[in-house]
Amino acid sequence: MISRNKIKAIVAISENSVIGKNGDLPWRISEDLKWFKKITLGHTLLMGRKTWQSLPGALPGRENWVLSSTMKTSPEVRVFKKLRDALNAAFDRNLFIIGGGELYKQTISLCGELYVSEVHRTIENGDAFFPSFKNDFELKERLFENDDFTLNKWTRIPS
Repeated sequence: MISRNKIKAIVAISENSVIGKNGDLPWRISEDLKWFKKITLGHTLLMGRKTWQSLPGALPGRENWVLSSTMKTSPEVRVFKKLRDALNAAFDRNLFIIGGGELYKQTISLCGELYVSEVHRTIENGDAFFPSFKNDFELKERLFENDDFTLNKWTRIPS
């Protein structure tokens, strides 16, 4: 199975921990999307079915993996029915968890690093949330900051 230091999550969250609303991101911040691409390019992305369906297609330059009991593997995406199977398949690579809320909840305890874009706004009526993490992770590095968001890298506090 993949080691904890190879499992990372990348997420953009509002000040009230919202990550989604009505099946989509509640914002469009091009600078954050550029950082997402820069950090994840060349790596493997694991996402839930709803996150996959919210994308315009496979994200180029990355392996796109989906956790789903109903989808089938295709040339653009590899599908796993069980999280354990995806983790076993990822044993020698960096695996980025990219959402949604349920997958973050299932995997945050496995992550060694988090890349968190803290969006400087509160979102009303959000329906997908990122689990609390600040008790288990420490702020390692501020990667970027502007008026819209702050991107921080967090690492797991050794137990």
